[in-house]
Amino acid sequence: MKTFEKGKLRVWYDETLLSSSPEQCFDVSFWQQQDKIVGQAYGRGTTWFIQLDNLQGALRHYRRGGLFGRLVRDHYLFYQWDKTRSYQEFQILNHLRNAGVNVPRPIAARAVKKHVCYQADLITEKIPNARDLVTILQENALHDEMYVKIGREIRKMHDAQVNHTDLNIHNILVDEQERVWIIDFDKCMIQPDGGWKEDNISRLKRSFLKEQQKRNICWTLSSFDCLYRTYSE
Repeated sequence: MKTFEKGKLRVWYDETLLSSSPEQCFDVSFWQQQDKIVGQAYGRGTTWFIQLDNLQGALRHYRRGGLFGRLVRDHYLFYQWDKTRSYQEFQILNHLRNAGVNVPRPIAARAVKKHVCYQADLITEKIPNARDLVTILQENALHDEMYVKIGREIRKMHDAQVNHTDLNIHNILVDEQERVWIIDFDKCMIQPDGGWKEDNISRLKRSFLKEQQKRNICWTLSSFDCLYRTYSE
């Protein structure tokens, strides 16, 4: 990881994945001028998909959710650079990849200090030809072997002591080779063993149930039992 510093700006980046200017790479217009915007997705904000040298990246700006997010959309209290959300997510992704967990490669993270607050952005690898479980299960049921793979991947993440505080089926992807990926590690943390592991699993189960009621996904409790048995082995 390299660090670029300029005034109240910090950028942490992987120079093997990012050949463009670390100062400009979070500016959407910078990529538009080069005709390298290849798509976008909408959620809490817009995620921009950009074409880099050898892979596609996903550029997103950190935004708050909930009621408080309506008042303060994208500012966070600043304590120190290594406590910023972008830096911490970048580091957690590197930690998980070193542990052999299928997560996107972190490409660059930015924090900009503004008085007592900061704003943040992150560029991660866009997993090629991958879809989230919600999208997949709206079309077809998954065979048990996929739930075995999901259980194993979550177990690897937990063995690396990472608490995924928003583990849900929007944040689990499956690619064309049927590899399972886990994404979105904002506000996640490395922690010693504790009840948070079962909390993660319970949250995931509630997510399946919620989407079954909301979108009628092709899923049954027996599928979750298969996932949990593998996770618990």
